[in-house]
Amino acid sequence: MKKKQLKVDPIKTGTVIDHITAGKALQVAEILNISNSESEIMVGINLYSKKMGKKDIIKIENRELSEEEAGSIALISPTATLIIIENYKVVRKFFIDVPEKIKHHIICPNPNCITNIESVPTLFFLAGKNPVEVRCSYCEKKYFIEDVKFSF
Repeated sequence: MKKKQLKVDPIKTGTVIDHITAGKALQVAEILNISNSESEIMVGINLYSKKMGKKDIIKIENRELSEEEAGSIALISPTATLIIIENYKVVRKFFIDVPEKIKHHIICPNPNCITNIESVPTLFFLAGKNPVEVRCSYCEKKYFIEDVKFSF
């Protein structure tokens, strides 16, 4: 029998973003702007997962994410889970949900939408969860999350 081995060191205190859709970790890192962080950051891409087959993971030392940051992650990877670590122990673990209201983060694909003509910040509402679908509050068009571009 093979001895179980950790591929990534545990963190003492901070946040682990687990079960990120495979290949999306760098996009999540960009959303969180962690490249400018002084915290220790570990990123795993295309790791084996019993649950998902393949997954990504991010560990951020000494940082707990805000609710808005968690909601932004859910836009990119609705399967992600957040794990809060203190003193090398899991103190909280939860699934993140796509927020009901998304301000500024989605660029409306409709070229005739006022947000693309004038300097109006975008505002989208969740229209469906499986698959994730959003509706622009201005032009009222609906889009699947895979069909939109993000601005973080």
